[in-house]
Amino acid sequence: MRLFLFASLILLAACAVREEVDFVQGPAEGTVRQDVLVGTTRGADPTQPVPGWSRSPEVTYGRYVVSIPPDREPGAIPRQRPRSQADPQRHFMLAGTEALNAPGFVRALRAELAEQPSAQREAVVFVHGFNTAFIEGVYRTAQLDYDLHIPGVMLHYSWPSLGAPLAYAHDRDSALFARDGLIDMLHQVRAAGPRRIILIGHSMGAHLTMEVLRQLALTRDPAMAAIGGVILISPDIDVELFRQQVRAIGPLPETFMIVTSQRDRVLTLSASLTGERSRLGNLSSAEDVAGLGVTLVDVSAFGTGAGHFTAGSSPALIGLFAQMNAFNLALGQETSGSVPLLPATILTLQNTTEIILNPLSGETRRGGRAVLPWWMRRLVTGDETLAETDGSSR
Repeated sequence: MRLFLFASLILLAACAVREEVDFVQGPAEGTVRQDVLVGTTRGADPTQPVPGWSRSPEVTYGRYVVSIPPDREPGAIPRQRPRSQADPQRHFMLAGTEALNAPGFVRALRAELAEQPSAQREAVVFVHGFNTAFIEGVYRTAQLDYDLHIPGVMLHYSWPSLGAPLAYAHDRDSALFARDGLIDMLHQVRAAGPRRIILIGHSMGAHLTMEVLRQLALTRDPAMAAIGGVILISPDIDVELFRQQVRAIGPLPETFMIVTSQRDRVLTLSASLTGERSRLGNLSSAEDVAGLGVTLVDVSAFGTGAGHFTAGSSPALIGLFAQMNAFNLALGQETSGSVPLLPATILTLQNTTEIILNPLSGETRRGGRAVLPWWMRRLVTGDETLAETDGSSR
């Protein structure tokens, strides 16, 4: 019992450090300022000017200015150590906050969309996963936007995760609690007039995303028509539940991508807790989702450590995505100049595509030139016959 109490105190202390917000005082040379518009169903934190972990039935909105340090490895979000002072030259920090009401949020988003090229006036909403403090979700949104060069305006929906590794059941309930809040935010985003809305859900946030899509479809909510793409990263979803969600939703958005990794230790643990052999985010093949018309992108070859956010934290994979303008292509955006080439194995099965990414190597070239996989060539050229003629598909 004493050991359990001691471990609990350590976890609580660690969570407190993760929730702590440090503000930049004055100018910080070399840093990058990244604005993040946020909608949240978290209650107020009485100790800080940002939301905390309690649940709120009302959605609140705000703008957060994130200071990103220079000389940072792509994918990394460096934070200060416990009992040490944050340094803007080395750590992610906040440079400002602004509370917004719903109309103010719509105006702010409309203004940011107007600054984008006409073809990129899209709203990309990132929904964080399990065990995430508010500020961690904000920092992650800024990091993804900056490192991956995601087109359009990237926003964040923050649901009331407890930010504690032992609070899995609490977070699962909180994700379901937050469904109506995300729908409310999507209504506000739609009111700002983007060309379309893209949803990116990570881990348990992917489960929340699917539940919201299901609710929008069943209620014939007009916001459903505005959603042009969905990307689920390491989704912590039961596979049979996912198939049932898809049945309820009906036709999925044209772009529907699931990023998976068999090296995801968090999902391996989640599967064992639920008595299943795997979760949607660590499938070993596309057979379990065959016929659903989705695209699986397997990034197992890049996984290290816990491997639960490889798509956003692996420097090698981020570099590969950046070279490919991968998110631009996946979301149907035009790219200028030559398109670098992506090493991948392509498998097709009953209207479902599985793409197994590999690190760049000399083996990705044939006859002295690199070969662009058919799926990327089809995205670039719009030629549907490439899948039948390219030897990389089978």
